Amino acid sequence: MVRASLDDPLAFVLSPPPNETPEQKSARERAEAEARKTSEAIDEQIRQEKIALKKKKKPVKILLLGQSESGKSATLKNFQLQYAKDQWLEERLAWRAVIYLNLIRNALQVLDILQQAMSQTNKDRCASSSLTTADISDSDGEHRSHTTVYKFTDKHRLLKLRLASLRTVLVDLEKRLGPGSQEIQAISRSLSGPTQDRVRPREFGVSSNNGWKSVLDKLRSPTVTESRPSSKQREEGRDEVTDVLLGCKDDMKSLWQDPVVKQILSHRRSKIEDASGFFLDDVDRIASPDYEPADDDIVRARLRTVGVQEHRFMMEADHGREWIMYDFGGTRSSRALWAAFFDDVDTIIFLAPISCFDERLREDQDVNRLEDSLSLWRIVCSSTVLAKAQIILFLNKCDILHKKMKRGVAIRDYVPSFADRKNDTMTAMKYFQQHFKELFKSCSPEPRPFFVHFTSVIDTKATATTLSVVRESVLRQHLQNASLI
Repeated sequence: MVRASLDDPLAFVLSPPPNETPEQKSARERAEAEARKTSEAIDEQIRQEKIALKKKKKPVKILLLGQSESGKSATLKNFQLQYAKDQWLEERLAWRAVIYLNLIRNALQVLDILQQAMSQTNKDRCASSSLTTADISDSDGEHRSHTTVYKFTDKHRLLKLRLASLRTVLVDLEKRLGPGSQEIQAISRSLSGPTQDRVRPREFGVSSNNGWKSVLDKLRSPTVTESRPSSKQREEGRDEVTDVLLGCKDDMKSLWQDPVVKQILSHRRSKIEDASGFFLDDVDRIASPDYEPADDDIVRARLRTVGVQEHRFMMEADHGREWIMYDFGGTRSSRALWAAFFDDVDTIIFLAPISCFDERLREDQDVNRLEDSLSLWRIVCSSTVLAKAQIILFLNKCDILHKKMKRGVAIRDYVPSFADRKNDTMTAMKYFQQHFKELFKSCSPEPRPFFVHFTSVIDTKATATTLSVVRESVLRQHLQNASLI
């Protein structure tokens, strides 16, 4: 016995106790059998979990990068529209409040411009009885001075009074959508005329980590489960905001279509109708008791992103694989958060609006937006952490670029290197593409293919074609990263 224990110490421990009775032996064997059964069950559970883990598809991770108002959120919504229809339909009605918010902001912005022009007219009338100098702050902070006679009437003063109720509704909507985060107000300096401080209007934004999802969850009615509610349900869902919009509909149309207002707006370099979330051309359709947001309305709707927002959805066209898309705030104060999400990323979609060659950053009026976009592109392309990541460039807002070319905006006035090239849309697109391509090639830590698409992401039909190509490219990169091909 002693010899056996010296040869194998465990044998002594595991051997039956001496002088074991038959009853004790039977109990011991039953306990050992039960222990083996439990151990085998645990082993089987571990084996099944390992099999399930192998079968589970690793989620696709995509980062949407670019400066503020470059089209990141609209791109995300296009992905959801095309490849996560069920989720899209569930959220459709909840977007109505966001679109109302956009429409009211549009009307109040025009009303403020009118009020500013009227106030300046009164000041100039005291100084001169012959000419009215309307000195109006442009939407990008620039100071524009025009010697023009504006013929204001009682109609304009009445519009100011009748539309004042929209300000209360705006505050109510923001509270309903909140808690939010107000954008930092930028102080800008005039590029022409005397230096003056100008404060841009605040803009409501969502600061939760899942972005508009938290907002839409609040707005979604728990009692309405149908994708298209009945007329009775719509009537019950009407609230004060809808009623005020219905009451102000004709006045909003009258304000936007007024010849004097059009004259004032024509003297502004930046066109408010080019901005994201513009709906004044759709007042009749939206200010309606049975209004249901169309797909294009939702994509165009503006709800500013603050910080980093994660969106998860199951890609129905990819056998239910989970896609995780991160929508980053593009203001300078938000960019420090980007790098923390660079690890294990499959693809970066970088949005660069090429229509902004004549615009200034909202948060720093001394910086040209195109110059800022190129600087951001250089930083992303040169990142060693992203050396293996696929980067897809969307040269966005080509529709607005085309409008500016038709209006005769000269690129060389803002981009001197454009020189004497033909000032048309195709020439501009090729010129800007070449600049981004050269930076990509010179800054990338190692050689990789250059993927670029010219986009207008608020055009859902055209964007669907682009996303089909992008989706295939993203999945191919994802499988390569997973070492499956």
